[in-house]
Amino acid sequence: MLSWKLHGNGKQIQPGEVVSIDERLSWPRTFGMGIQHIAAMFGATFLVPIITGFSPTTTLFFSGIGTFLFIVITQNKLPSYLGSSFAFLAPVAAAKTSGGIPAALGGIVAAGVLLAVVGFIAKAAGTAWIDMLLPPVVTGTIVMVIGLNLAGAAKNDFMQGQRLGLITLLSIGLISAFFRGFLGRISIFAGLVIGYLVAALMGDVDFAGVEAAKWVAMPSFTSPTFDSSAMLLFLPVVLVLIAENVGHVKAVAAMTGKNLDDQIGNALIADGAATTLAGLGGGSGTTTYAENIGVMASSRVYSTLAYIFAGVGAILLALSPKFGAVLSATPAGVKGGVTVALFGMIGVLGARIWIDGRVDFANPINLYIAASSLIIGISDMAWTRGDYTFSGIINATVMAVFGYQILNRIAKARGTAN
Repeated sequence: MLSWKLHGNGKQIQPGEVVSIDERLSWPRTFGMGIQHIAAMFGATFLVPIITGFSPTTTLFFSGIGTFLFIVITQNKLPSYLGSSFAFLAPVAAAKTSGGIPAALGGIVAAGVLLAVVGFIAKAAGTAWIDMLLPPVVTGTIVMVIGLNLAGAAKNDFMQGQRLGLITLLSIGLISAFFRGFLGRISIFAGLVIGYLVAALMGDVDFAGVEAAKWVAMPSFTSPTFDSSAMLLFLPVVLVLIAENVGHVKAVAAMTGKNLDDQIGNALIADGAATTLAGLGGGSGTTTYAENIGVMASSRVYSTLAYIFAGVGAILLALSPKFGAVLSATPAGVKGGVTVALFGMIGVLGARIWIDGRVDFANPINLYIAASSLIIGISDMAWTRGDYTFSGIINATVMAVFGYQILNRIAKARGTAN
C-alpha cells in the first residue's frame, strides 16, 4: 500500500504536470519537500502547546505519529500533515481550571473517539448528512464563537507584559504587510520569535528550565483523567474538526483532479485516532493543516511520501527536551501579543466561512441563529445542572446546530422559508 513510483526523471516537473499522490521525486528532493512541510506546520503546531501549557515536544511527537496514522488509514490516497488544532484552545483552557491538564487530555480523547465514530458513520452512510447538519451559517458561527470566546484569556496574557505584547502584536502586523508567500503565512510565529528575542535581550525570559533540560530524551507523557463535565466542553470541537477534514479532502481533490469523496470517512477516522492517541499521552488534538495545502499548491508536489519524511522529522525534533524548554519559556506578554492576533483571526475565519458559503443574512433565520449564538458564546453564558456545567461555547453550539434545523423545518412547513 505504501509505495510510490518515480515521477519522470525525479528531478523536474514539466509545465502543466503535478507530482501525484502515489508518485515521488528523487529521494533528496522528496526529503527537501518534507522539510518544507515541517517548516509550514511548525509555527501553528507549536503555538498551541505554548498557549495551553502542554509539553511542546510531546505535542510534536504525537503530531508526527498522527501524520503516519493518517497516511496509512487513508490508504496512501490523501496527503496531509496533522498538526495542533486551534479549535481545542477554548475547551482546554476551561477544562484546566477545574481538573488541570489531565482533565483537558480526557476531553481531547473523548473528542478523538467521537470524531472517529463520525468517520465510521460517514463510511457506512455517506456524507450528505454532514452537509445538512453543518451548513456554512452554522460552521461559521461555531468557529467564530470558539475564537472570540477566548478574548478574555488573550487580554489576561497581554496585560501581564504590555510592552512585550505590543511589540509582538505589531511585529505580526508588519510581517503580514511586508511579506507574502511563506513568511507571510507564518507571520504569527515569526512575530512570536521577534517578541521572544526582544524579551531575552531585556532579561525577561527565564532560561533556568532550558539550562536544566537534556539535549536528547524521550518526550514526557501525561495520562488523562476522565471527567464527564470537562469532556462535554469538547463536543463543539468535533463539529469544527469534521468541517476541517471535509474541507481538506475537497481542497486536495480540486488540486489533484481526483475524486476523493470515498476518503472522507477515512480522514475523519484517522484524525480521530490521532487525536485520541495524542490525548492518551499528553499531546494536543490534531487536525489537517491548510498551511501544508499551500506548500502543495505552490510546489505542485502532492506525494504522500513527503509527509512521511515530515512525520519522521517531527518525531526527531520531539526527542530534544532542550528544544521544547526554549518554547515553554515564552513570556506571558509575548503569548498575549500572539493570542490577541490569533484568537481574533480564528473569529474572522468564521466570517470567511460565511462569505465563502454565500450565507444570506437577509434570511431572518440565518441572522437570528448567528446573532444569538454569538452573544451566548462570546459572553460565555453558562449554566449548571447538578455536576454538569454547560459552557457558553456548548450552549452556542446547541443553538446554532439544533436551532437552525428546528427553525428551518418550521419555516418550510409554514411555507415561510426564503
